[in-house]
Amino acid sequence: MTVPAQAGDGAAAAPGAPTADLAARLTGFVRALRTHGLRIGPAETVDAAAVLDVLGLADREQVRAGLAAALLRSDGQRAVFDAAFDLFFPLGVGDPEAVRRAADPALADPTAPDPTAPDAAAPDPAALREDLRERLAVALAADDRAAQARLAGEAVAAFGRYGTAGGSGRPGSDGWSAHQTLGRLAPETLLARVLAALRAGAGGTDGLDDHLLPDEIRRRVQDFRAMVATEARRRAAEVRGTEHIAERAVAPSLDRIDFLAAGRDQLAELRRTVHPLARKLATRLAARRRRAARGHIDLRRTLRRSLSTGGVPLRPAHRLRRPARPELVLLCDVSGSVAGFSDFTLLLVQAMRDQFSRIRVFAFVNRTAEVTDLLTRGGGDPAALARRILTEAKVTGYHGNSDYGSALREFADRHLDAVGPRTSVLILGDARNNHRDPDLPALGLIAARAHRVHWLNPEQPALWGTGDSAAPAYAGVVEMHCCRNARRLGEFIARLLPV
Repeated sequence: MTVPAQAGDGAAAAPGAPTADLAARLTGFVRALRTHGLRIGPAETVDAAAVLDVLGLADREQVRAGLAAALLRSDGQRAVFDAAFDLFFPLGVGDPEAVRRAADPALADPTAPDPTAPDAAAPDPAALREDLRERLAVALAADDRAAQARLAGEAVAAFGRYGTAGGSGRPGSDGWSAHQTLGRLAPETLLARVLAALRAGAGGTDGLDDHLLPDEIRRRVQDFRAMVATEARRRAAEVRGTEHIAERAVAPSLDRIDFLAAGRDQLAELRRTVHPLARKLATRLAARRRRAARGHIDLRRTLRRSLSTGGVPLRPAHRLRRPARPELVLLCDVSGSVAGFSDFTLLLVQAMRDQFSRIRVFAFVNRTAEVTDLLTRGGGDPAALARRILTEAKVTGYHGNSDYGSALREFADRHLDAVGPRTSVLILGDARNNHRDPDLPALGLIAARAHRVHWLNPEQPALWGTGDSAAPAYAGVVEMHCCRNARRLGEFIARLLPV
């Protein structure tokens, strides 16, 4: 394995790198993981150092597995870990073919030209693109991951460079782009070619029916895209610095992805984390409820008990109380701008329904309708639930834009009986009112009747009050909390919901 000399530079060192260099690399790696929200303390860092001391650097994948065992606490952190590991412990530096020759000459592609040769001629871009696509189709059909990794390196080297190589010359404008590479190579357009090769008997389809082949090919293409992204980050780190790229180019863990910025696949994956998160939060709320059942110390009864022990209060007495499970009312904006946030929160509350004595759910765009029955019969499918709410519930009026003022007024006029002195009301939405009347008195009526009202806003606070946002006005009436991602939402529910 070829190990770079220091974290953040592009120099290479021999396998017997100095201990100080390796320590600096490990601490930089841990620092990058902490930047992305992984909770790693000194004890885990010491364990990771012991892993490196025992395993050495001869087997890179063994080092990866050992450090993961020492540093990670959950499966959801593995994607961030792998991306950062590839930056701080790369296979080598420089051109991918040179890296392979340095790591192991037997792994080098004998058909690839040596880019370090002084008389190497620049290939025709169109011919190179078609050659790479043809070889990629063969590798995808055979599911040859080693060949795909080589092609990812060649593709980034051929099409991924931008900045000073193109003549801009501006500081900080040079680097390597996976987006640019994939845009030129367009691997997703090879589906028909790969499918034809597989059906012609090229192999790699054991046990797969014809209707499953396209999904399998898409999975292989997605894996190749991830290889290109990894290679582009590796090359960019040599130019911009490892820690710089680790901070800006490594995707955050799933629970730190902003609801409003998440793509369809990320939201689908996020919804799969609802039930584990719900179990964790339910356990915390149950523990808080057990502690609260004891109540505060009863000083008079404690002093009376101490008379039998010479005035020493060995057996403190508590004011016993029987905390009831709270009632919950959700008022959710289901318009397109915040639909992903509302869907996730609805599923989370549905999974935690045993922690509440009663839950009622109301949805709105510019009209308010109760959807408790739809949520109960939704079967856990968020896409189907969203469609049923929009089609079966009267959540829109004569237009399809959000109108928080009208929705709050309709709730206050028609559904205020759902709110009582034991009710916690959660309002979900970005408070973007399309410059209409926010109707603050309607929100005041709800707040005066409820035990607590919390407004959960998926936008960052810097955007509150910009454009058509009425967030500052609503925040003056009820508490407004920023819940941009699943982690913040979980922390809020664990901290603020009453016991």
